[in-house]
Formats: sequence, structure tokens, C-alpha cells
Amino acid sequence: MAEQTGTTSEQIPTVVADRVDIVYRVNGTGAGRGTATAALNRIMRRRQTEKAAGVRKVHAVKKVSFVAYKGEAIGLIGTNGSGKSTLLKAVAGLLPVENGHIYTDGQPSLLGVNAALMNDLTGERNVHLGGLAMGMSREEVRQRYQEIVEFSGINEKGDFITLPMRTYSSGMAARLRFSIAAAKDHDVLLIDEALATGDRSFQKRSEARIRELRKHAGTVFLVSHNNKSIRDTCERVLWLERGELRMDGATEDVLKEYEAFTGDKSDKPARKPAKKAAPKAPAATP
Repeated sequence: MAEQTGTTSEQIPTVVADRVDIVYRVNGTGAGRGTATAALNRIMRRRQTEKAAGVRKVHAVKKVSFVAYKGEAIGLIGTNGSGKSTLLKAVAGLLPVENGHIYTDGQPSLLGVNAALMNDLTGERNVHLGGLAMGMSREEVRQRYQEIVEFSGINEKGDFITLPMRTYSSGMAARLRFSIAAAKDHDVLLIDEALATGDRSFQKRSEARIRELRKHAGTVFLVSHNNKSIRDTCERVLWLERGELRMDGATEDVLKEYEAFTGDKSDKPARKPAKKAAPKAPAATP
């Protein structure tokens, strides 16, 4: 049973997850071999029968319940394959739930390192299209354009904003995606590993921007394997493990249990190795 945080009458819910199950169906497990037409027919029949040949169910999220409130920044942690990104996509409305319900107040916006921008277009053009896609007006995009570029830092070593996105490193592209998304105030902003990219200076700017978004009554979810980013950004953490909500509580309380579970203290400064004593000079021969 996950530990739940308390609520007060002044808190306004923005996301409610009620006993949510998310199931993937994986085809091509080796059973029921046949022609491509037969395989397609099996896929078409899978909604009529759970025992369709060649279909395996993966229960990615299991009976997860929580309530998020305006002004909160909530970290999602867990080992690889625990269901963090899957849950985030479901909150954004990109994945259906098998059982249970997800209710949102306002429009969730998902930002991930793989969020789609158009590689053949310049960074400048992607800023305009990305802003419009988030619901900003052309005038709002124009007014915030320079701020977005400066925030991303991709022009610090050249005029990269005028080059096609395909020429960017993965880190540059991820920083630009975050900068576009962070230019707008969001009802619910879902961030998947975006703060893991870039140098410490960019991470600090990102964390400061998340704090600003919270002041404007938004709710932020952050998926990260970097415990320091979670500590610096979030006051509440949801810990998922094997699809189940293992703990929900104050950041330090949950991270303490999580780090004991994983043995990971990666955000703590490493101890400097002790200096070795200088070798003694050989004794002089008589």
C-alpha cells in the first residue's frame, strides 16, 4: 500500500488517477505462425478475444491512484521499466487505460527528450511551429522567440538556430524542446528526463523555470533518474516499481527509501581518494 500525502480544503486537484491499469499488447511472440494476412486477422480479432494467437499482454501500470494539486512539482522515480513514462503518457492522453480512470483539470502538455520536432526544418522554424502547437498565438511566439533561443543556449557556439534540426546534437535538440515548452504557462506540464540533458547551467535555468511555472498555479510532473534534480525541483515524489505505486510522499522521505532500495547515492558528491604517500627515496649506499 502506497503512503499518501495529506490534503487540505484549499488544494485544487489538477490530476486524479483512480486505480489505473495500463496494458500493452505485444504481437509476434512466436505463437500461431502463418502468413502476413493471417497475422493481420489475428490482430483485428484481439479485441474480441484475450487469447488471440501471438498476442502477449504486458501489465505496465497496476492499480495506481494519486491526486495532484495546483502548484505542486511531483517527481516520478523508479528503476528502468517501472512504468514512469507510461504513466506520464497516459496522463497526457496519449495512451488508453485498461481499467480505472484519469481525470485532468486543464490541458496536460507532455515534454520528453523524444518529443517530435521536424528535423528538416531550422530551429527557428521549429520554435514557431512548436509554440503554435502549444496554443500560443503568432504574436506570443514572436514576442518570446528571443527568450526561447537564449534559454536553450544553442546559439552560444554559433548561429545554430538557423540550421536544420538534423544538424543538432541530441542534447541541443532536447534543450530546444524544453525551452519551447517552458515558454508557455501550463495547466499540467509533464517532463520526461528533459533535465538530464545539457550542462549544469542549463539544468539550473530549467529548475528555476519549473519553480516559476508552479507559481502560476500550474502542476509539474518530472520523470528523472537524477535524484539531485528531483531534490532541487520537487517537494513530492511518486515511486513506481514494477508498475505499482510503492510510495507517495515528501521528497526526502521517498528518496531515502528509494536509495536504500537501489543502493544508489549518485547525486551525492564522491569522496576524493586519499592521497598516496610519496615513495621513500632509496637509502644511499655506503
